Amino acid sequence: MAAPTKVAPAAAVQASGAAVVAAGTLCWRLGKGELELLIIHRPRYKDWSWPKGKLDPGETTPECAVRETFEEVGLSVTLGIPLATINYPVSSRDKVVHYWAARAERLVPAPDGKEVDRAEWVSPEKARELLSNPSDIEPLDALVEAHRAKDLQTWPLIVVRHAKAKPRSSWSRAEGERPLAATGRRQAVAVSRLLQAWSPERVVSSPWERCVQTISPYVHQRSAKLKLVDALTEHDAARKPGRARNAVERVFDKRRPVAICTHRPVLPLVFSVLGSHMTSRLRKLLPADDPYLAPGEAVICQVSSFNAGCIVSVEQFRAYDD
Repeated sequence: MAAPTKVAPAAAVQASGAAVVAAGTLCWRLGKGELELLIIHRPRYKDWSWPKGKLDPGETTPECAVRETFEEVGLSVTLGIPLATINYPVSSRDKVVHYWAARAERLVPAPDGKEVDRAEWVSPEKARELLSNPSDIEPLDALVEAHRAKDLQTWPLIVVRHAKAKPRSSWSRAEGERPLAATGRRQAVAVSRLLQAWSPERVVSSPWERCVQTISPYVHQRSAKLKLVDALTEHDAARKPGRARNAVERVFDKRRPVAICTHRPVLPLVFSVLGSHMTSRLRKLLPADDPYLAPGEAVICQVSSFNAGCIVSVEQFRAYDD
């Protein structure tokens, strides 16, 4: 059985109206081959829970999950498969919490002493006993099921549509040199923040200017390895679509976290390749209608580390820019 899936086509999910929106992680590791989870104690509420917190202004839920985990227990994590999204009442409002799995091998938690005064690695069975909020059992069950199915250990493959470019109608020079608009440059910074939730170590991109400008803030911030591939340009993909498909297929070979940045007309080719690596249920979650993704929007696939080339979850986020 594939791991749980979640699709979030909205950009930054903000707390609005009656809902409070939060995000967090279930940090996990293998201790002597056995699954262990990091559970936290909050002195204010005198309860046991998972690291989580409310969104900051201009923040996406993945960014929030990573930030809150670091602030509460001092762990710098990257996100794995999405787990359950839970809902429960708080005071007179509802609270919605988005959870991800996050592997944390060999990392020692350091509770902040205010929000969290204790953090312990425990078995799933012990976590089930300690958790104070019954709704926190749902992401636990999802993680345990993914572990049993060998869908918990994964690496991210991220597809990004370049940010907003200057209009074609106002550009008289070579199409490959058409740069980002001012809005697109802001989006590129937001894309960098979003990508850091998964920290791909490689970026494969069309060499056209608007794609390079989109991923440059992330590449420079994280010192990621950048590879420019002509087959991912609009021109080459239209003339030789097989080369574009092959370029996407090759990213599976290294089995390492990677992001692909390309153009709207190339996205159907990219998604057709990704679709061949997943179940029909997941394939239905891939964008199917033009324009597929908004400028600066991304699809995040988690690829199984056990079953080579098998995608086990699909998500969709639009980087927040102000």
